[in-house]
This record gives sequence, C-alpha cells and structure tokens, in this order.
Amino acid sequence: MSSGSAAAVEASVIHISSSNSELVRRVKASFEPKNVDCCAQRKKSLRARYFYGMIFLITNLTAWFIRDYGQSVFPPLYYKKACGISGSDCFHTLGVLRVSLGCFIFFFLMFLSTFSTRKLYQAFSKWHSGWWVLKFFLLIVSMVVPFFLPPDFIQIYGEVARIGAGIFLLLQLISVIEFIRWWNKHWAPDEQSKQSCSIALFTSTVFYVASICGIVSMYYFYARRPACALNIFFITWTAVLLIVMMAMSLHSKVNRGLLSSGIMASYVVFLCWSAIRSEPADEKCNIQKPNDRHGDWTTILGFLIAIGAIVIATFSTGIDSKSFQFRKDEVKLEDDIRYNYGFFHMIFSLGAMYFAMLFISWNLENSTRKWSIDVGWASTWVKIINEWFAATIYMCKLIASVVKQPKVINNEESVQQINM
Repeated sequence: MSSGSAAAVEASVIHISSSNSELVRRVKASFEPKNVDCCAQRKKSLRARYFYGMIFLITNLTAWFIRDYGQSVFPPLYYKKACGISGSDCFHTLGVLRVSLGCFIFFFLMFLSTFSTRKLYQAFSKWHSGWWVLKFFLLIVSMVVPFFLPPDFIQIYGEVARIGAGIFLLLQLISVIEFIRWWNKHWAPDEQSKQSCSIALFTSTVFYVASICGIVSMYYFYARRPACALNIFFITWTAVLLIVMMAMSLHSKVNRGLLSSGIMASYVVFLCWSAIRSEPADEKCNIQKPNDRHGDWTTILGFLIAIGAIVIATFSTGIDSKSFQFRKDEVKLEDDIRYNYGFFHMIFSLGAMYFAMLFISWNLENSTRKWSIDVGWASTWVKIINEWFAATIYMCKLIASVVKQPKVINNEESVQQINM
C-alpha cells in the first residue's frame, strides 16, 4: 500500500515537473521579442544591402546623365530661380552636386534612423530591411529638393563634399589594409603545412612580379622622356615605397612575411598608375594619344567600369564595420544584426560626396568633358596623396605590432612571477 502511494506521489511529481518545464518554456517564448523569426529577418537584412547598392548605382548613373545630357534633354523642366534662366546651374557640375546632395540626404536620414539598431527585432531594423515603397518616396523627395536650392548653397555643399570624400578615402584605405591583414593571417605559411607555405610563397611571388611589371610599364608609357619629371618622381617614389614595405615586413622584429607586403605593393602601384592616368592628355608624357571622340567604345567601357568600381568600393567598405571596431572578438548572438546599419548608411552618404568629386574631377569651377571621370591635376594629386597615405598607414601598423610586443612579454613575465 505504501509502495503504491509512493509510486503515485512520484508520478505526480514527474507530472508537475514536466508541466513546470513546459510552463517555463512557454514563459520564455512569451518573453522572446515578438517571437521574431531571426533567420528570416537576418536574410532580409542581408538582401537589403544589395537594394541599397542598386539605389547607389542608379544615383551615379543619374548624376552622369544630368552632367552630360541633362540640359539638352530637360530644357524646360527646371526651377528658374534655382537653376538660372538658361538652367546651367542645375546641369553639368552643379547638377552633379545636386544629385549628390540628394543621395547624401537619403542615406544620412537612413543613418540617423538606424545608427542605434543592434537587434533584429527592433523597429528600425525592419525599417532598414523593408518599407521600400515609403523609402522610394523618401528617395524621390531627397533627390528633388536640391534642385530648388540656390547655387550658392550648392557651392557650399561642394566644399563640404571635398572633405567628406577625403574621409571616405581614408576609411576605404583602412578597410583595404585590414582586408590585407586578414588575408595574410589566413594565408600565412603554417610551419606544419608545406602546402600552405607553397601557396603563400606562390601568391607573394605573383603580387611582386605584377608590381614590378607595373612599375616598368609606367616608366615605358608615362616617363619615356626626361621632360616628364613629375611622372618619373611619382613612379620612382612608388618603387621606393615598395622596397621599404618589403624590408619592414621581412625585418626580424616584425616578421610578417612577403604576402601582406606583396599585396600592399600591388595596391600602391595600382594607385600610382591610376593617378598618372588621371593626368590631362599630353603627348609628351603619354604614349596613348588623346581621343577627341567622346563616344569611343573604349572610353565608354572605361567609364562604366569606373562607375562599377565606385559602387563596389562603397559597398565593400559599408559592410566592413568590423575593421573599425575596438573589440573584434565580440560574440554575435542569434538576434544580433550581422552588420552595423548606421555605419553602412554613413559610408554610403560619404560615398555620395565621393562620386560627386569623381564626376567633376574635384573641380567646382569647370565642367568636365563627356564620358570622362576623375580626370585632371586635382584628381591626380588626390590619388597620389591617397597612395602615400596607404603606404604610411601600412607601415605604421607594422611598427605598432613591434611596439606592442614588449608589453605582452612583460605581462607574461609578471604573470609567471605571480604564479611562482
């Protein structure tokens, strides 16, 4: 009898415990933020990035069309108090700046509304990933408003855009260097793996050979005469930077190997080539003769590739918020956003200023010719300074890694003494 009652009591206890566990599970489920399907929301937020990239691409094409063909296609469709009697203040250079301002307004408003978003279930996370009809209306309003602003205000925006474009280039450099560091970390030769060592050595060789070929080609095409002193200086200084970066990477205290310096060398050589290509056409220092035909297919192809490069550079920097975090080992929870929405939109707003500078060749006074992008002495010097900044940041990171080593060693020694 007692054994039967004990069994009954045990069964009731099991039933109560199971019901309690079920109750606890339901309570936890009720406390989940609106029972969000994190997986679906995460995929939606990742897809949203590409929609914003398409918006940015369309805005670039709109700026080009307004610059080159706007005045001939839309002669009666402008506000005369803002654009002038002939409408010239809404096309060409100022037209590009107006489109850029509209793009900046849109992405800056998106930045203000999403910079504090950290969880997928937050309202502004859904705003970032959805509500496309409302955002399309916001985009149209943002693009139209600058065409009603006076030219003096647009000129002031152009001066501000120069600063914003410079900040964008600096952030892009940091992102590229962090990517090179990541590549070197995951592709660096492993002492226990001969295959890894062979791949790293082969990759380093390819990058250095490409860099050397690039320098030789630049000497041949753009510095064939002593009169091309400026090009000779640019190319020679690039070669010096390449040697210095390689020597620092191979130094015994740094010991970063050839891979990272090889990738960085190729990037620096590319920046130098791009800078020289941006110089105004000159038969003395450029073996490629200037072409007066604006519709040449090579010109059009190069122009479209340049626009694609602008969009890709903006997109890749926008999703790379980890490179600018102080804590890179932070663990992501299931309901955390996968990239920083605020940083993403901030980069796109700065990118709007950057593409404006490229379309007007950093010159607020004179309009550039059709199908041209980033051509002129101002563009050349911006790229050269960008190259020098890139090399300087890379070398500073190498020096910083050496400076941090003694502190780590001292900390380890103090820990060992405490344990003893």
